[in-house]
Amino acid sequence: MQELHQIQFPLVVELADLPRYVGVELGPSHTVSIDQPMIDAFGQITGDQHWIHSDSDRARRELPWGAPLAHGYLVLALITGMMGDLLQLRFQRALNYGLNRVRFTSPVPTGSRVCLYARLEKAEPVEEGGIRLTTACRMMIEGSDRPAFVAEPISLFYP
Repeated sequence: MQELHQIQFPLVVELADLPRYVGVELGPSHTVSIDQPMIDAFGQITGDQHWIHSDSDRARRELPWGAPLAHGYLVLALITGMMGDLLQLRFQRALNYGLNRVRFTSPVPTGSRVCLYARLEKAEPVEEGGIRLTTACRMMIEGSDRPAFVAEPISLFYP
């Protein structure tokens, strides 16, 4: 395994070489600002317009964070775009396979800035010369020691 300080991000890897990098910690990604228009758009798309996400005045009065909170699944969905900052694979097709585990460990108030860290957990060969990649991800909130979430996404990559 290559030492972390020797790795340039994004880590560019051929699929066949991916198992050599299991255990490597990648990050941080670029930072994404979570603003109210983003939260409102996600709420409209998903139909989740609960007041804790959409009512700034009520959130200011009733929530300990003093602002509406981002949907957990909104923050989780950011993995896909942010992972490209950390890891670039050469492949012909890719599929999301699922998640082993997701825990939302800290709320993300409007105005928060988040970035992604990932550790390559498993790189297992699958049919057609593909790789099933499991990563241990954590989305960190700027100024907080607690992650917004920890998750283990699994993706399939085919040459």
